[in-house]
This record gives sequence, structure tokens and C-alpha cells, in this order.
Amino acid sequence: MPKPYSDDPTQWLFHGHPCGSVVWDEDAKWTIHGTLRTGGTVLQVAVARLLGYRWPAELDANMELADEQREWVKKCDNLFGYTDEDGIVCIPSVRGEEPSTDRLLSLLSVAYQSGRCSQPLQKQRQDTAAILLNREDLDEWLRDHFFEQHCKLFYHRPFIWHIWDGRRRDGFHALVNYQKLAEGNGKGRQLLENLTYSYLGEWITRQREGVKRGEGGSEDRLAAALELQKRLIAIIEGEPPFDIFVRWKPIEEQPIGWEPDINDGVRLNIRPFLAQDIPGGRKGAGILRWKPNIDWKKDRGKEPLRPKEQYPWFWKDGKFTGDRVNDVHLTNEEKRQARERMKAEG
Repeated sequence: MPKPYSDDPTQWLFHGHPCGSVVWDEDAKWTIHGTLRTGGTVLQVAVARLLGYRWPAELDANMELADEQREWVKKCDNLFGYTDEDGIVCIPSVRGEEPSTDRLLSLLSVAYQSGRCSQPLQKQRQDTAAILLNREDLDEWLRDHFFEQHCKLFYHRPFIWHIWDGRRRDGFHALVNYQKLAEGNGKGRQLLENLTYSYLGEWITRQREGVKRGEGGSEDRLAAALELQKRLIAIIEGEPPFDIFVRWKPIEEQPIGWEPDINDGVRLNIRPFLAQDIPGGRKGAGILRWKPNIDWKKDRGKEPLRPKEQYPWFWKDGKFTGDRVNDVHLTNEEKRQARERMKAEG
């Protein structure tokens, strides 16, 4: 029997290479290397790789894959040098890093070369991949279209988040690896602080200097950046409505500030970023470039009996309801008091 293969980046066994292709040969009745892919998912995969995302097939050497599929996995090694170290890639140049467009073009160039393409890159373009040759088009795609397409492709559970200040052309835009942002042991919080005070902080300093020099638009860019920083600080601190709520965890285990648990899922951890719209942003999208189809309505079913002291959201008027509610906000003080109470009770 033939071994598993797929060029679909939504599948676990996807090889992870932006342009790699494995297809079924009807004559040979076996898998073979296909022509290099040039469709819209090429750019999605390339951006994910730039931000440090890797597919399960790359991380599991024992996963059963077609030989050609495994060859593409190995070719991904050629792209590691283009991976961002901290999982934050700004679309404009910030902190001395190259603009995201240049970095993405470099990664794509190596990807096609490592694919042993027999035609020059100019001959490889079709449909949305045509923008590979135009920096302006690629920059526009990253700013305006990437995140929406990313959400739709990955079933509205995005793992690359596009955070911005509401200014489409000349504002602060950053792509962030959600898996790094939700990393445990305080690493995710450190990454968000790095974005807030280092990356965005430098952008703010640059705009302040522009205001002093009288550069046009600097005052508006500064105001937008400060507003974004205000929202990010609120997410780090985690007071309502910028808090994370996890229905199945007792109140003493609820996150205080930005302390996400990646196992709780994107739906719950993304809520603080969608809590309050940025001026100039999309309705309901908060500080993200586009709003994924996510809500926190009551889920179907009922919870088993839970103690009121630990799960007050399952109780109403002194009676246990068991309603699986998700749109609940708790203050940090409530969580701290619950932790102290549990600690005192041993």
C-alpha cells in the first residue's frame, strides 16, 4: 500500500515546505514528486516558517510518510536560517531587522532553489503567487490580506497573529507566533512584553523623533502607536475586559494577567486581543487585523455539580445551573483572593 502524503498545510502530515509537492501517478500507481506549487498556500506556509512554525511531520521522525514526502521534510532544513528567533516579525523595519517583505522574499527564493526548480522564479508564478515578484504587492498582501486568509485557511484558529495600530499604510504591524506567545513558564508573557516595550517601544521613539523634526504624519502615527501600547499593557495586566477565562478551571487556577495555557486553545486565549477595538480597526477585531469567526457564547450541555466557591459561574441565585458559559470576566483581585484562600486551606 502507498504511504501517506499531502500538500495541504492544514494536515498533520504536510511536509512543511512552501513549494514542495507530492502527487499520485496513475500510470505508476505510486507517489511521485509533482511540479513546484505556486498557489496561495505557498505564501501562507512561507510566512508560518518565517515566524518559526513547524508542522508535526517535521517534528516526528517516526511518522509514516511517503518517501517523497519525507524528502520534502528534509529540504525544510535549508530554510531554518531564515526563521525568526523570537517569533515576532514586524512588517515595517523595526529594531534594525529587515522589513518582513524582504525576509519573506529571501525565504521563498531559497525554497524554490532547494526545490531544484528547472525554470526561473519568473516562470513559476500563477494566481496569488504572482505577487512573489513584486515587493509592493507582497507588502500590501501582508498588511491587508494575510491574516484574513490565514484565519479562513486554518478554520478560524490562527497560529500567526497580526497585531496592528489601526493605520493601514504607515502604521505599526507585527506578525506574532501564537505558539510562542502562549508558551509556558512565563515565556509567553516575556514575548508579549518584548513586543510591547521593545519592538513597539522603538517605533514610538522613532515617531517622537519625527514629531520633533516636524515630519508629516508623525503625530498621528505616535498617537496610534501609544493607543496600541496601552491595549497591550492592559492585556499583560489582565484586568477585565482583557482577562482570560477558562470555564473548566477553578477560580484559583484562572490566569492572572497574560498567563495563557496553550492547551486551553486559541478560542479562549485570543479573547483579550479582541476585547476592545483599536481606532481605525475592524469591528470586533480588537487589535488584530481581522476578526476570526470566534465567539464565547454558552456551549451546549451541562457541567456536573461543582462547588460554588471554586466555580461561581456555574451558580445563579444560590442554585447550581451547570450552564457552560464562556463570556465571564474575573478581576485579578478575585483570583488572588481565591489563591490565598486555597493556600490557607492547605
